[in-house]
Amino acid sequence: MTDPLAASGLVIVDKPAGLTSHDVVARLRRIFQTRKVGHAGTLDPMATGVLVAGIERGTKLLTHLVGADKVYETTIRLGASTTTDDAEGEIIATADTSHITDEQIDQGIAALTGDIMQKPSAVSAIKIDGKRAHERVRAGEEVDIPARPVTVHSFTHTVRRGEHLDIDAQVHCSSGTYIRSLARDLGASLGVGGHLVALRRLNVGPYPATQAKTLEELEANPQLTYSMDEALKLGWPVLDVTQEEYDALALGKWLTPRGLDGVHVAVGPDGRAVALVREKGKRLATTFVARPATL
Repeated sequence: MTDPLAASGLVIVDKPAGLTSHDVVARLRRIFQTRKVGHAGTLDPMATGVLVAGIERGTKLLTHLVGADKVYETTIRLGASTTTDDAEGEIIATADTSHITDEQIDQGIAALTGDIMQKPSAVSAIKIDGKRAHERVRAGEEVDIPARPVTVHSFTHTVRRGEHLDIDAQVHCSSGTYIRSLARDLGASLGVGGHLVALRRLNVGPYPATQAKTLEELEANPQLTYSMDEALKLGWPVLDVTQEEYDALALGKWLTPRGLDGVHVAVGPDGRAVALVREKGKRLATTFVARPATL
């Protein structure tokens, strides 16, 4: 029996610098010859690394990945502020950094680690009244985005002193954290300004850069990185269910709770994933049906 989800799953793209996430999706539509392509979280044009793309029914899985933690590799340059908080913007202020000590940098980074309130960059992709902030800025509008809670789980770094004062760092953070804003806020706390000069995403949840393929590699060999089953089993704890339970979940029905914590992927006796499930009161209910009975 042919699996109706054989062409569905995730592709982990190693996004090159210079392309928008939308550009990558457009290329993938041509490569996989389908309109059903989407991505789970924008990367700025200057950024490289992991862009998780969904193909066919894999696009339905993307909303469940947007909230995943991210890991970034970045270089922050102190001593200059830009209009975009990264190297693509115009420099609006410079300052001497020769007096900045490693200890001051350590303290500044410590203050940006853990649960913090962060003000996103005015040129972010956040929508304000239906229009993206960066579009409003480019149209000449003043944009003020309120600070929001984010979590920086770790912020490891090394300092490089030369022509510039650069900090090479690896940041593990919650979804919604802006690395550009960390650079801006670190520079501001030290009184010298700061901006990003390099950014690479190493992980989105359990999906790492080591599995990513370039667009050229995908054009030469169009292939899913993870089938729907692989993507689901890698992303969530497995809950084994009987065939009867599998059939019920495929219809969107609920099961009796069994003391589960958080979202699990329900897997039938044949090893195929049927749905993401979560306990809600007296029900073990589906949050996403991978293999609906109608397929």
